[in-house]
Amino acid sequence: MKTLKQHSKAVRPYCITEGDDFHLKEIHPDDTGGIHSKDKAAELLAEGVKKLAAHQEKLYAQDSWALLLIFQAMDAAGKDSTIKHVMSGVNPQGCEVTSFKAPSTHELNHDFLWRATVALPERGRIGIFNRSYYEEALVVRVHQTMLAKQKIPASLVTKHIWKERFEDINAYEKHLTRSGTVIRKFFLHVSKEEQKKRFLARLDENRKNWKFSAADMQEREYWYQYQSAYEKMIRHTATEYAPWYVIPADNKWYTRFIVASVIIETLASLDLHFPKVDTEMQKELATARATLLGEK
Repeated sequence: MKTLKQHSKAVRPYCITEGDDFHLKEIHPDDTGGIHSKDKAAELLAEGVKKLAAHQEKLYAQDSWALLLIFQAMDAAGKDSTIKHVMSGVNPQGCEVTSFKAPSTHELNHDFLWRATVALPERGRIGIFNRSYYEEALVVRVHQTMLAKQKIPASLVTKHIWKERFEDINAYEKHLTRSGTVIRKFFLHVSKEEQKKRFLARLDENRKNWKFSAADMQEREYWYQYQSAYEKMIRHTATEYAPWYVIPADNKWYTRFIVASVIIETLASLDLHFPKVDTEMQKELATARATLLGEK
């Protein structure tokens, strides 16, 4: 069984807290951290899911901290399946997944952080963002014609807009952190070759046909622009209080294990515990017990 120290050691190579000199090429999408057995990774994940469930129960009971997990990735990197497998043992009452699609007209009438704010997790809960406000520095940066739809005053759309958005995001995440929301951000780093294999599987396997989208193929044409945008995003928004984890994603079994390890390490650092019962409550419990035992 993996200890907390071993989970911490496993995730350390992928944790970015200061991104000034970060390059995506530093982390290979096919890396497996020395774990070469899919079965071994599945065994470790199963152990991790149990630990995660135990921590989540305390998080919910303590009702003090909130945990926000943000997932970003290229298409077919495995965000959905990672969330499904890693969170499989968590009580649904204490966890909510929000998938952000193209913003609606109503959402475009607000600032770009608004729709994320209304979806933030309550205290005691885990919130998962499948894509997030970071799309504003990714897809909108790659397709800058989208800025026109955001109804931003023309005088504010300058060459500094991406730098300003990074500043806004950092300030926003610092505010959330100071309010008790712990943030962990994951970029699932898949290679172009592996994405091609997964797209072909969606075309060739009947049970996967439903996953195929022509839009995904169109976005693939902008692969290198997206890689550049992701690299800049990580460089400008990786902080001690809201780190990025660049997770190798060519092997889904390894991706899931590392993501689970990050969450376990994070929750373990919060000193979670079940609330202690005070003297007055103990008296109430004793009275209730006596009443129940006295029933005929």
